[in-house]
Amino acid sequence: MLAHAASPPDILVVVQSLDDIVSLDPGAAFELSSIQVCASVYDRLVRPDRTQPSILRPELAASWQIGADGHSLDFELTPGARFAGGHPVRPEDVVFSLGRAVKLNLPAAVTLNALGWNADNIGRYLLKVDTRHVRISWPQEVGPIFALSVLAAPVASIVDAVEVQQHESGGDAGNRWLSSHSAGSGPFKIRRYIPHEALVLDANPLAPGGAPLLKTIVLRNVADAATRRLLVEVGDADIARDLGPDQIAALQGKRGVKTLRWPSAATHYLILNTANPANPALKNPAVWEAARWLIDYEGIANKLLQGQFQVHQAMLPTGFPGALNTTPYHLDVAKARSILAAAGLGAGVTIKLDVFNQPPFIDIAQSMQATFAQGGINLQLIPTEAAQVYARMRSRQEEAAWLYWIPDYFDANSTAAAFASNGENGTHNVAWRAGWEIPELSAQTKAAVEARDPETRNRLYLAIQQVVQANSPFVFAFQERTELVMRDRVQGYSQGLEPDMAYYDRVTK
Repeated sequence: MLAHAASPPDILVVVQSLDDIVSLDPGAAFELSSIQVCASVYDRLVRPDRTQPSILRPELAASWQIGADGHSLDFELTPGARFAGGHPVRPEDVVFSLGRAVKLNLPAAVTLNALGWNADNIGRYLLKVDTRHVRISWPQEVGPIFALSVLAAPVASIVDAVEVQQHESGGDAGNRWLSSHSAGSGPFKIRRYIPHEALVLDANPLAPGGAPLLKTIVLRNVADAATRRLLVEVGDADIARDLGPDQIAALQGKRGVKTLRWPSAATHYLILNTANPANPALKNPAVWEAARWLIDYEGIANKLLQGQFQVHQAMLPTGFPGALNTTPYHLDVAKARSILAAAGLGAGVTIKLDVFNQPPFIDIAQSMQATFAQGGINLQLIPTEAAQVYARMRSRQEEAAWLYWIPDYFDANSTAAAFASNGENGTHNVAWRAGWEIPELSAQTKAAVEARDPETRNRLYLAIQQVVQANSPFVFAFQERTELVMRDRVQGYSQGLEPDMAYYDRVTK
C-alpha cells in the first residue's frame, strides 16, 4: 500500500514539464509553461473575465475611453496599484513595457505588431497624459475592440520600469535578468528559477488584485507523465499537469485525488502543402475533400484519447466569439473513394505525413494511416521531434503534417490571420506554408479585423470559417480539453481556454 505524504498547507506543489521554457520575460515568453507563469506574475491593463473570456475586465486600468478617431484608447490607471518591489504603477511603466516588447522584436511581439507597431514607430503611439492617464494609439486599420484584445495578451504585461532598467546589460532592456526574475504586480513573484528543475513563486502581498491565499507555489519539472501520476497519487504533489489518457484512467476512483476538465483553445488539424512540387496531387481539392471523410473523429476523440479531445471541425475554437461549431464530417470511406475516383485518382494517392514523435500526435496519425488506407490514400508517417517538424514547415518542405494551433490572443483575428489570409509583407503564416493563394478570402479577413461592431465581426468570421471548413487544404478535426489531476484538499483552482488563463491566486489546501 502506498504511503501518503502531504506537502505543507501553505505551499502548492505542481508537477509538469517545464522543458519548453526559454524565457520568463513577458516580452519574450512564447511557450506554454512560460505564458502560464507570466499570468501569475504580471498584470495587464485589461484581461479576459475568468468565466466569460469574451468580456474584458479592468486590471491595472481602472477604466478606459475610446478616442474620437477610433484609433486610440485613453486609460486611467488603478489608484494605489504597486509592483511587488513597492514602486507605484505609473503611465511611464505602461509606455516602457509596451515599447520595450515591440523593440525587443522577439517572437511574442508579433501580437503587438498586429496594431501596426514596430521598433521605428512605437514611440509615436504611446503617450503619458498625466500622472494617472496614458493614451495608446495605433496606425493599423483596426478597431478598438481588436486593440483591447491585443492589450489583454501576455506580451502586453506591464513591468516595473525602474526595476528593469536597473538590470539592463549591453542594451538588452533587462531581458537577460527578466528571463529568470520578475518585476510585476501579479499575485505572485519569482523567488528562484532553476532551468529544467524547478520554479518557485512567492505570494505578492502588494498585488493590486489582492494577495493570493497561498504562501508559495513550487513548479517541479517532471518530464515523465507516469512519474507525475505517481507523485500526485501518493501526495508528494498537489497538482499534476499533462497526464495522458492512460495515467488519468489509472487514477479514476483512487482515494484522495480528483480529475478536473476544462475546454482548451488548442485545435488539431491536418495541413496539406499544395506548393510541394514533389506531390502535385496535393493541389487537387478532391484530395482535400476526401481527407475530410477519412478521419475517425468520434473513435479518436472518445475511444483512443478517452475524452481528452472533442470533435471540432472549424478553425476558431469553441468559446471564442464567432466560432463555427458545426461538425458536418464523419468517417465515410465509400464517399472518400468516390470523390477520388471522380477526380481521376482512383488508383490511389501517397502522402508523406510529418508528425511529432510523441502521444497523442503519433497515436492520432496511426489511426489516420489505417482509415486513409481504406479510402485509397497511403499515408507514410514521418515521426520526428517537434522542432524538426516546424523547421520543415517553415521552409515549406513538408507534404503534409498533423499539427495543433493555439491562438496568440483572445480574438478571432489571431487564427484567421494565420489560416485565412496570405498576410502582408511576405508573412510566412500557416496559409503560406500550405501554399494556399486566397486573395478574396484575405480581403474578407482584413475586413473582419477592421470591423468595429461585434456582431458584424462575428458574422464575417463565421463566413470565413465556412470556406476554410469546406474547401481548404486544412482539415480541422479536434479541440483539446485541459485535464488536471489534483489532491482532494486542493480547492479554488480555475483554468480558461488560453494557456495564460491558469489561476492560482484563489487556491487553498
